[in-house]
Amino acid sequence: QVQLVESGGGLVQPGGSLRLSCAASGSGFGFSTYGMSWYRQTPGNERELVASSTSAGSTVSYADSVKGRFTISRDNVKNTMYLQMNSLKPEDTAVYYCKVSFQNYWGRGTQVTVSS
Repeated sequence: QVQLVESGGGLVQPGGSLRLSCAASGSGFGFSTYGMSWYRQTPGNERELVASSTSAGSTVSYADSVKGRFTISRDNVKNTMYLQMNSLKPEDTAVYYCKVSFQNYWGRGTQVTVSS
């Protein structure tokens, strides 16, 4: 069973920064062989893909709404993925989830609130 645990969310003022982490574990789960993604969701809306990374982290992609402000990265030794979020805006407020790409493994999410 794969376990994904997000952390690093919180309350931040507009223009501020946060770094989210997603720690992966599970018997036999080869983190370094899977692409990983970050999604976010606001009440009443579907989950939105924010950023994705290939297994080695050599190719990444971003939603247009976060391009230039967010950076996805991963440490395949620590089995951890990150999302560095800069220049945060109130519209970035959401629950952020990590997911194994092309697999139905999700974390429980971490709340990010951008407000003054």
